[in-house]
Amino acid sequence: MPRHFSMIREFHLADWFTLGNAFCGTGAIFSAMRFLQEGDVRDLMIGMALIPLAFILDALDGRIARWRKSSSTLGRELDSLADIISFGVAPAALAYACGLQGGWDWMVLSYFVGCGVSRLARYNVTAEQLSGDEGKVKYFEGTPIPTSLLLVVVLWVAASQDAIGSQLWLGMVQLGPWQLHPLVLLFAISGSLMISKTLHIPKP
Repeated sequence: MPRHFSMIREFHLADWFTLGNAFCGTGAIFSAMRFLQEGDVRDLMIGMALIPLAFILDALDGRIARWRKSSSTLGRELDSLADIISFGVAPAALAYACGLQGGWDWMVLSYFVGCGVSRLARYNVTAEQLSGDEGKVKYFEGTPIPTSLLLVVVLWVAASQDAIGSQLWLGMVQLGPWQLHPLVLLFAISGSLMISKTLHIPKP
């Protein structure tokens, strides 16, 4: 008979690192929300610092799974769900907290998250097709979603220089009824690169 929490007991070591990744991403979102509530820039910086930690955990879970030869379909799905939190939703939330709050900014940030979700779904579906004779995916189609860490680094530098809110780099323009902060276009570029079909990135 199935027992309570049997799924948790069946987690592999790598899965716990994956959950740590998701924990960091969730913490970054909460930190962004706390900054908007309290206005203490330290909360924002803490949230940004959690994304590199999530990146490290994301890199380790795959290595551990290969080392212990314990990869599974559940682990792959957990990895994708954790990644969309830490490298999709969390960077968008941090960007919003930094001042990308215009109507066009919302659209671009939503597009970025949508691209991340689509990119991960495509990878899960096509991973078997992209595998060579060794059964290992040799390249990524489009940039991997963890590359959004670079966007967080840009936001961290801006926050460390107090270039957030009304002082955000590149200023703001009014386009029709909504505002656009040109800095948000970095997210549009990142999202577009993730869903590229022709850009192939060698997989380590």
